[in-house]
Amino acid sequence: MDRLLLEQLAGEALRELLGAVRGTLFCRSTAERLRRSVEPLLPLVQGLGPRSAGELGELAARVREALDLARRAAASPRWNVYRAAQLARRMEAADRGIARWLARHAPVHVIGGVRRLRDEADARIGRLERRVEEIAAAAQPAPPALSVPVAPPPLPMHKGLPMPMDAPPLTKGSVDAMPVLKGVAVPAKAGVMAMDMELAEGHEDEGMVGGGLKVAKEKVKEMVMSGGGGWEVVGISGMGGSGKTTVAMEIFKDHKVRAYYNDRIFFETISQSANLETIKMKLWEQISGNMVLGAYNQIPEWQLKLGPRDRGPVLVILDDVWSLSQLEDLVFKFPGCKTLVVSRFKFPTLVSRTYEMQLLDEEEALSVFCRAAFDQESVPQTAEKRLVRQVSAECRGLPLALKVIGASLRDQPPKIWLSAKNRLSRGEAISDSHETKLLERMAATVECLPEKVRDCFLDLGCFPEDKKIPLDVLINIWMEIHDLDEPDAFAILVELSNKNLLTLVNDAQNKAGDLYSSYQDYSVTQHDVLRDLALHMSGRDPLNKLRRLVMPRREETLPRDWQRNKDTPFEAQIVSIHTGEMKESDWFQMSFPKAEVLILNFASSVYYLPPFIATMQNLKALVLINYGTTSATLDNLSAFTTLSGLRSLWLEKITLPPLPKTTIPLKNLRKISLVLCELNNSLRGSTMDLSMTFPRLSNLTIDHCIDLKELPSSICQISSLETISISNCHDLTELPYELGKLHCLNILRVYACPALWRLPPSVCSLKRLKYLDISQCINLTDLPDELGHLTNLEKIDMRECSRLRSLPRSSSSLKSLGHVVCDEEAALLWREAEQVIPDLRVQVAEECYNLDWLVD
Repeated sequence: MDRLLLEQLAGEALRELLGAVRGTLFCRSTAERLRRSVEPLLPLVQGLGPRSAGELGELAARVREALDLARRAAASPRWNVYRAAQLARRMEAADRGIARWLARHAPVHVIGGVRRLRDEADARIGRLERRVEEIAAAAQPAPPALSVPVAPPPLPMHKGLPMPMDAPPLTKGSVDAMPVLKGVAVPAKAGVMAMDMELAEGHEDEGMVGGGLKVAKEKVKEMVMSGGGGWEVVGISGMGGSGKTTVAMEIFKDHKVRAYYNDRIFFETISQSANLETIKMKLWEQISGNMVLGAYNQIPEWQLKLGPRDRGPVLVILDDVWSLSQLEDLVFKFPGCKTLVVSRFKFPTLVSRTYEMQLLDEEEALSVFCRAAFDQESVPQTAEKRLVRQVSAECRGLPLALKVIGASLRDQPPKIWLSAKNRLSRGEAISDSHETKLLERMAATVECLPEKVRDCFLDLGCFPEDKKIPLDVLINIWMEIHDLDEPDAFAILVELSNKNLLTLVNDAQNKAGDLYSSYQDYSVTQHDVLRDLALHMSGRDPLNKLRRLVMPRREETLPRDWQRNKDTPFEAQIVSIHTGEMKESDWFQMSFPKAEVLILNFASSVYYLPPFIATMQNLKALVLINYGTTSATLDNLSAFTTLSGLRSLWLEKITLPPLPKTTIPLKNLRKISLVLCELNNSLRGSTMDLSMTFPRLSNLTIDHCIDLKELPSSICQISSLETISISNCHDLTELPYELGKLHCLNILRVYACPALWRLPPSVCSLKRLKYLDISQCINLTDLPDELGHLTNLEKIDMRECSRLRSLPRSSSSLKSLGHVVCDEEAALLWREAEQVIPDLRVQVAEECYNLDWLVD
């Protein structure tokens, strides 16, 4: 997959870079250098195997950046000198980045390829040798001298299966029945158990085969076979059913790993209700070779400190670990002991390196699915190939889902397959076995969570599949309906991420966790199977009793069962609707007396707001997201007039109508977010008194509203405003002169606004201001002279302000300033201030190639 992506990106980049050279006068020389850097990569990429291509994610990202820059350069008008200069600088940075990557990584990949070829050859030869020996052993009985039974390495215990030590005592007959392997007699039961273990019903991580397994196995092998002589904990992490245990089993059986640890590898399945003392004692007896004797069968502390008598390396594999406390109790901390922990969760405080399981690509997934459904690697000639591929695709690459759903459709007629495909596309279970074997088993991860964390996970099902969830929306909803403070809501987000129940995009855990970070640039994604799990767990009650009323997939009309039950009030706290264009006649009246959140997802240029909004007296958060290609015009705006309890409003890709002179106040509205909206001068010259309409507004966010030229001065009358965030508004030239009247303002963000040329002097009157962000304002030439009057200012972000050549003299008076983020050139300007501001830390920002500020 990565290989194909790289080939496509490289070829496309070359073509478009040539176009950029021809079409861009100002950036021509820079584009030509970038073309010469990318052109030699094409044969390199075409010559790579799929495994090597999978390791080139960073190079793929850099080539993708070069392609994006080429497109921007070709489309950039020649008269726009500032944009051309910015593009030239970024293309030079991309050229340097590709050169640095090749210098640093290319030799390593060549050596790695040779090493992989050698290991693969060794593995093939090893398999041939073992096959020859097995055939020879089967044809000729072993000499009596070699029939002495030797205890094999312990096999991992799984789901109640007995360990080899639990086998009955050996007799002469049992010894004679032992298969001989390399001169060592191994009990036949051990081989049967290993086979049973791989085929055991309920093995949740079985099924990760082919390229996916090979990549995962090689990465984990590298972790367990590297490191110093001390103790270390490494991990395999992934959602339930992603193949974690299968990879751990492959590591346990791998001949090179066993040779590296001299067969001192021990596998133990933990589970949620394990007796940790018994497990630890058992592991210690196997590691040390000593029986633990004592009044309470406790391991003597002095033995643990000394370690085992054999000082060779030891690998302990702990499967199905559910908590950090379990792991801490079971980790042995003597030199040479490495622990491989297999879990759905991450334990960053103890685990030094973690391999995160990847989902299967389309062909690998189809192979797993066909093996479960047809007992062969591909689609049979007699099957409906298109239908089989559609059902396999609905499993979204999750091995457990592929196996469970494939097995449930074995020997079924085409109509059952078609029904299964339709039900899966609607997020429904295809049968009782699918529901119990897949969703109920995965639900174990969620059921053990604290109540509020579990509720927050279930809320994720209210958002459309395969769409990024704006982090700002998610955090805000959790704060409103679960009575959480913002830090607590973010902590739950991180906990769900560590448990592999969601994915944070753009390194949100680290970047959005900063004290003054905006959630605007970050989002959350969730695997479709996990979304189906959330819907399944939320849908156990009758329709009118559901706490979350959700349309699982986009439909042209409201669900029929909603219409059948419309005469009975719905008790839902969250209502989520996903449709296309909606007219007045498409709605029917419903009652939601307990609804606190309404999410309206749609794709159209015209959208009639549902009439039942007027009856939602407890509504706190309203989210309108248009996934269409153009901004949508809203009808039935009078529905807003009754929302006296509304606290949060999110509008995305909406055309705002002109504001009237008077409107009914939204007295409790605290937060307004306008994203990708067309304002059509709805704010310019407005005579409406915004302070009367929004008397308690504390947070105003405007992002990617490209036609915003200026803010109405009446905004400065909203004395309750604490945060203003304006980003990626390319036509914004200046802020209101009266901005200094916002005496409660704590945070002012005006970033990626390239046309902004100055800050109003009154900004220096914002005595409570703690954070100022002017990053990527490339036309900003100076800061107000009285900047030093901001005595409570704690942080300034001024990266990529290339025309800012000096600081006001008063900047040395910013006694509360503790952190400045800027480029190298600007860092020199702060040297004098560093001498007089005791706690000031000037951070030189890493180069950022974010092109969001450019017009698409």
